[in-house]
Amino acid sequence: MTRNSLKLALAAMGLVAAGAQAQDVTLTIESWRNDDLALWQQEIIPAFEAEHSGIKVIFSPSAPTEYNAALNSKLDAGSAGDIITCRPFDASLALFEAGHLTDLDDMEAMNNFSDVAKSAWQTDDGSATFCVPMASVIHGFIYNADAFAELGIEVPATEAEFFAALDTIKEDGSYIPMAMGTNDQWEAATMGYNNIGPNYWSGEEGRRALIAGEQKLTDDAWVAPYETLARWGDYLGDGFEAQTYPDSQNLFTLGRAAIYPAGSWEIAGFNAQADFAMGAFKPPVRNAGDTCYISDHTDIGIGMNAATADPEAAKTFLAWVGSPEFASIFGNALPGFFPLSKTPVELTDPLAREFVSWRGECESTIRSTYQILSRGTPNLENETWGASVAAIKGTSSPAELGQKLQEGLASWYAPQQ
Repeated sequence: MTRNSLKLALAAMGLVAAGAQAQDVTLTIESWRNDDLALWQQEIIPAFEAEHSGIKVIFSPSAPTEYNAALNSKLDAGSAGDIITCRPFDASLALFEAGHLTDLDDMEAMNNFSDVAKSAWQTDDGSATFCVPMASVIHGFIYNADAFAELGIEVPATEAEFFAALDTIKEDGSYIPMAMGTNDQWEAATMGYNNIGPNYWSGEEGRRALIAGEQKLTDDAWVAPYETLARWGDYLGDGFEAQTYPDSQNLFTLGRAAIYPAGSWEIAGFNAQADFAMGAFKPPVRNAGDTCYISDHTDIGIGMNAATADPEAAKTFLAWVGSPEFASIFGNALPGFFPLSKTPVELTDPLAREFVSWRGECESTIRSTYQILSRGTPNLENETWGASVAAIKGTSSPAELGQKLQEGLASWYAPQQ
């Protein structure tokens, strides 16, 4: 073999080796969405890999209740995946501040998202964004359309119409008016207080005023939702105090309850389990003609482990997650999780279309306790769970609940002191 031919052979071997190495890049995704495993394996990952043959992706979820602790342990041990699925606000902010997540502001794909969409995964001053926004969930009420037709009930738009509908259902006796229990507590706050509350505190205006210390939890805007929740107990059926979240889901999908205070994440499961027609209505306004507000809560994002051995491949994947193609796949494969990209996504599911249509009719906000206000002890998010349960069960007055929450927040949060 001549010297030149040897050089050519070695060069060819080098190219082959480089090609083999490129094929060896494998990214692992950490997530709490273990119920999405099939979606990622069958739809999302194949679509990405079809366009990026040099990168393989493994979706490796943990149980939702174990995710935060498991992820932190892996990060501390240096064994976490390359891609980190991000909860909104403080949990992910803590990961960024600990050096576990990378600032992604220099990625062109981040221009596909509004400042509001990115706010759940930014530093307080907005100087760094560390996760690509994926989806939000919207709050409202899902109802049994067959039951409404049978009882001659129109979809309520105001609180007076809402309670009149509940009275009609209760008097008929064929259905539990509304399926929600208080055993697990979080539903009372998430599908109760933070569902109806934005119509009282004017969404972002009130939420930001609370953070700034310009409003207090003893103000009417924050106490009045508890007064409304106190009326719910009469319509939740016997034994609601011991009723769990899965119990409530089953009562509704089996056709035993007419209304379900909901997050849009229920859509896929309800579609699979209910054999009756369903509809959805937004949180009723207090008075006809009032501006409506919805909780359009930034729920899930995705970022890069700062310790990944393959940062370029990881950024390639994250850029794709920020694309309209991903938004269309995700939004339709998982109805009720609404893409946050600026490019509109055509949704096929009718319930999902109903929920997302409210963005054009109402002002959007996020859950009141999620940004900044639950960093101390007592934790305002957890305290709101207990307060919402107490309001529904009637064990404390709304004024007492507002006072207790205010005292707890003021005990550690300077703007409220």
